[in-house]
Amino acid sequence: MTFGFAPSSAASINSSSESASRLGRMLEPSEWAAAGIPLLRSPREVVSGLHSRHRPTPSTAVVAVLDHEERLTASASFARRPIPADGWEFRNALLAHLRRVIPHDLRRRTPVRTAVLLYCRDGDERWTEEDGAWMWGLRDACTLHGLRCGAYITLTRGGWQVLGEGRGGRYPGSGSRPAPLGEVPSELGLLTPRTAGGAAEPLRRTAAR
Repeated sequence: MTFGFAPSSAASINSSSESASRLGRMLEPSEWAAAGIPLLRSPREVVSGLHSRHRPTPSTAVVAVLDHEERLTASASFARRPIPADGWEFRNALLAHLRRVIPHDLRRRTPVRTAVLLYCRDGDERWTEEDGAWMWGLRDACTLHGLRCGAYITLTRGGWQVLGEGRGGRYPGSGSRPAPLGEVPSELGLLTPRTAGGAAEPLRRTAAR
């Protein structure tokens, strides 16, 4: 004789509740665009600089803090844990790394520094639920660290894309060879017209892997 147990209805409810909670901790592109995220003046230089410093591979996140002139103040990179995409988990990871590389600005009335997130992943440039969870996590981590929430950028084999803005380029991509700092790679000639120009000089480099 074989005895079995039917799945607990309470367990099913808990699972559904957890899924609903995770879905609530993500932002749609329209929500992100409506949040008043400041535009990067020189997204190409920011992306290229972070790519050269941290050499991200798929499932690597790079969080960077920029001053009011869009110069790099601090940055950290880390691998995404193999868990379901959850904005709360991403928020905690981002906040932990921000605390390691730069003091908070919670005593200021208004933020003077901006945090941006570059996430290297597989797939194409289209928004995913994982991107939505990273957006939610970045916004919440910035609030808790006294920073202005800045751009969320994906890095895929096709290039980079500033989500919610429609700006991007073909170089660098997740499979690109990082260029030495200070050099302008020849591949920049392949950039799409959507990218912006300008220069951003790094003030300090702090990387945590």
